Amino acid sequence: MQAQSAFHDFKVKTLDGAEFDFATLKGKKVMVVNTASKCGLTGQYEQLQDLYEEYGGEDFVIIGFPANNFMNQEPGTAEEIQEFCQLNYGVTFPMMDKISVKGDDQHNLYKWLTQKDLNGVIDSEVQWNFQKYLIDEEGQLVKVIAPRTLPTDEEVIAWL
Repeated sequence: MQAQSAFHDFKVKTLDGAEFDFATLKGKKVMVVNTASKCGLTGQYEQLQDLYEEYGGEDFVIIGFPANNFMNQEPGTAEEIQEFCQLNYGVTFPMMDKISVKGDDQHNLYKWLTQKDLNGVIDSEVQWNFQKYLIDEEGQLVKVIAPRTLPTDEEVIAWL
């Protein structure tokens, strides 16, 4: 599979196995975040959901990508992850199927997010669970937000 050159070219699977086409995100600001159910930062699901409830919709969407790259903190199946997110945090923003966000098996989306020669903006490394990537309405990477920075931080709110 070739690496896409544009954010809106990606297609991924949701936790329930349906295809999610990033072309549907054109005209929206997007926060892409890698998640984990057994991490010290897992409580950020609550702030992500709050942010989505307040700002999500026509102009903004959050997309969660469960990943097991850091200390096996997302060992669950798609079904278990979905149940965890809904029961514990009432997550309604789109959650995708588990992927790898770094290493030899890094998903092409995360290659695009982390490599300047693909995204045209910045090289970055996924430091930990709950790192956030902000994408503008045109599909351009705007900013990388550190894992410990809350989704409701003024830096994020100002961007919205």
